[in-house]
Amino acid sequence: MRECNSCGKCCIKYSDGGLTAEKYEINNWLDDAPEIAEYVHNGHIWFDPKSKQPIKLCPWLQPSINENSKVTSYSCAIYFNRPNDCRYYPSTFEEMVRDECEMVEAKDLKNPAKARQALEIIMSDSWHT
Repeated sequence: MRECNSCGKCCIKYSDGGLTAEKYEINNWLDDAPEIAEYVHNGHIWFDPKSKQPIKLCPWLQPSINENSKVTSYSCAIYFNRPNDCRYYPSTFEEMVRDECEMVEAKDLKNPAKARQALEIIMSDSWHT
């Protein structure tokens, strides 16, 4: 399994109001990061603060653009304050395959058990916090 190349596929796919935040996350944001809390609506995240409609792309996803005006990678402006839905992604190897994650290699598809072990190691800091 490759290291994450910051392609942004997961962030792009899961934008548009499909993610949630836990009550304690929302309360923390209200206290410490109200600019994030503005994008929460009924426990779901990435909603327009004014219209309360889901927005197409996470407002915290930042593209890196090269000299040819092409996006080369993405970063998260709230990485250390991101919601658990983001923190715990990917949760399974099968999810990565379904989402066409660029971390998955041909060898992983041939040996999913080994790929699951690699994912456990890669995600150990996120899953076990």
